[in-house]
Amino acid sequence: MSANATEPESAAEPAASAAEPAAPKPQSVPVVAVVLAAGFGTRFDPNNPKQLVSVGGKPIVCWSIEAFERNERVSDIIVVVNPAVRATVEELIERAGYPKVRMIINGGRERVDSTAAALGALAEAGVPSRAKILIHDAVRPFVEQSSIDGCIDALDELDAATVAYASTDTVLLTEFRDGRKVVRQVPDRPHTFRAQTPQAFRFDTIRRAYDLASADPGFHPTDDTRVVVDYLPDSAVAVVDGSESNLKITTMADIPTAERIAAERLGRPGMPPVTTTAGPAVGVRDAGVAAGGNDPGAPVDPVTGAPANMSHMTREEAKARMHAIFAEAASRMGR
Repeated sequence: MSANATEPESAAEPAASAAEPAAPKPQSVPVVAVVLAAGFGTRFDPNNPKQLVSVGGKPIVCWSIEAFERNERVSDIIVVVNPAVRATVEELIERAGYPKVRMIINGGRERVDSTAAALGALAEAGVPSRAKILIHDAVRPFVEQSSIDGCIDALDELDAATVAYASTDTVLLTEFRDGRKVVRQVPDRPHTFRAQTPQAFRFDTIRRAYDLASADPGFHPTDDTRVVVDYLPDSAVAVVDGSESNLKITTMADIPTAERIAAERLGRPGMPPVTTTAGPAVGVRDAGVAAGGNDPGAPVDPVTGAPANMSHMTREEAKARMHAIFAEAASRMGR
């Protein structure tokens, strides 16, 4: 046996490799996150929009925006808001100085109306047909980076993807029979998942699905993936691993869980007190600081040279800026 045989084979090399995360795939098209924050959540508290409620000392909507701000492959963010709270959301975004937020637009009465408004704004701004669009519910504040990356990667193979979490319960499909709800089918549990967000699409795919759906008087889906499944049945939708922590804050009963997750993310022991005051009383100034603060050295836009946060822009100014951004992206792709 040689002298080298007594030494562990490549002992240091695997450790070094394991310590180095795989580099994310570079993107050749814009990756746009659409954060839907237009709901009023009457099941939560009709007087306090849940997207403005503070969890872990930060408004829920800020948690969601920051998840996409942190992802280096997400190039642009559009925030869709309820007009009643637009001023407050604009102030939160302005104080935080989120550099990727390109546009703040008004949403509609239902979720699908808000998605349609965002798609219309992107079309007017000239987004490329193969751009990757990630649509996310603002009240899912703790989406994992792995889920965001999974959606971006899945769109390299298919034109649609959705984050989903495997169901640990048996799911029952029901129907009404003789005025009574009865079980119609019990799907095999390995094939049942709980849909989460983001849900991701090539822009031309989701735009085409919505165009078809708009002609259907019975069109009332609560989920963007269903629009593609129902109106573009030949388009496969990839399933991307979600997580238990990617909860949707729906009622006040969800707040203690959200506070626990926020405390874990922030590395704080215990659970901070719940704050449920909306509007300026949410603590816009404090929320802005918690969301990252705004300093004189804030980033500038690489295309226009203007301050990166442009939440005060008019719709026409925002459209012009988006045109410039996507034109620059197209020139880099050599198209």
